[in-house]
Amino acid sequence: MTTATITRSDLMAPPVAQTIQTQSLFIGLVGAVASIAGAFLVRDSFYSAYLTGFMFWLGLSLGSMAILMLYHLVGGGWGTVIRRLLESAMMTLPLMFVLFIPILLNLPRLYFWSRPEALADPKIADIVHSYLNFNGILWRYIIYFALWMGMAFFLNRWSTEQDSIAGQSTLRFRALSGIGILIYSLSISFAVIDWVMSLQARWISTIYGFIFIAGEALSAFCFCVIIEAILSKRKPMSEYLTSTEVHDHGNFMLTFVMLWTYFNFSQWLIIWAGNLPDEISWFVRRTNGGWGVVAVFLAAFQFAVPFALLLSRPLKRDRHALARLASWIILMRVVDMFFHIEPASHPAFHLSWVLFAVFAGMGGLWMAYFFHNLRSRPLLVLNAPQTLRFLESQHE
Repeated sequence: MTTATITRSDLMAPPVAQTIQTQSLFIGLVGAVASIAGAFLVRDSFYSAYLTGFMFWLGLSLGSMAILMLYHLVGGGWGTVIRRLLESAMMTLPLMFVLFIPILLNLPRLYFWSRPEALADPKIADIVHSYLNFNGILWRYIIYFALWMGMAFFLNRWSTEQDSIAGQSTLRFRALSGIGILIYSLSISFAVIDWVMSLQARWISTIYGFIFIAGEALSAFCFCVIIEAILSKRKPMSEYLTSTEVHDHGNFMLTFVMLWTYFNFSQWLIIWAGNLPDEISWFVRRTNGGWGVVAVFLAAFQFAVPFALLLSRPLKRDRHALARLASWIILMRVVDMFFHIEPASHPAFHLSWVLFAVFAGMGGLWMAYFFHNLRSRPLLVLNAPQTLRFLESQHE
């Protein structure tokens, strides 16, 4: 494949993408029915499971947008080959906007601060009156998604224009991405405070948002590695994805594994040093009742083992071996989200079947939407300067 002979049809997703889309939609619909049943049958477990699923799949959408903006700022072949994967993932944000509505309409089932008895605590009453209340949650939810979907819309629209119009400047991508990364970092930090940290309203952490930012970026890279491994078995990706780009993706995975660990350890160290009752409440919940085992499991299998394996250059250049490791890390990201959310509702370790139903429902719909987006355009942006340089460098 050369730049002189490349056409739109040459770069469209292979038929396997439609097959996965159909299968994902079926799984999503079955999972959605099971989730609705769970909302009535195991109500005490449903809403925390729903929030866990929502935050994981939202993180995949937002992490993809953040990595896309990083690519527009720094460039490189590593991003050129997964640019359309990232764009397709971030354009699932309208689905996530809709999926938040059940949480919004059932705040008292998740958040103690939204219940009348919470007002008996003067500290919580003050927080409720000033910040954590239905109107505040509603308007901030609208603002968060307006910002996220607005940035995603323009990045996606300009990218589509590059398929049909040659010679377009990339300056607007860089301009939006520069301010966009700042907007994303601030907005997701506040969203995490609203939706996750406030599960234990008396507890605060100034580094909590950064833990989610690192985790979302890690999830996005792992997801791209898995999808590119599937697509690389067939044209067109089999013709342009090389071990160099795969190795770069492995290095990014290693970077964000270390960054996620650094933020988590920093939070623990700062709170341990302070040793204040309100500050340690989060860790007390997660070191008792069986949750301490989950914490050790995450330390071993989201950090130690992936870190050791990702130091291997041969593994990072083997797309299928890297995809298997990425799949494991994705599973650990689910466990990590479960660890952040579930102990707030269940002091003793608790795992319900409805969690699997929720993940199947949300995940199936998310994946179907993703592959619908992916199949609508070529896998490489046809007239983007980065694409042309990338293809030319491969044939020098």
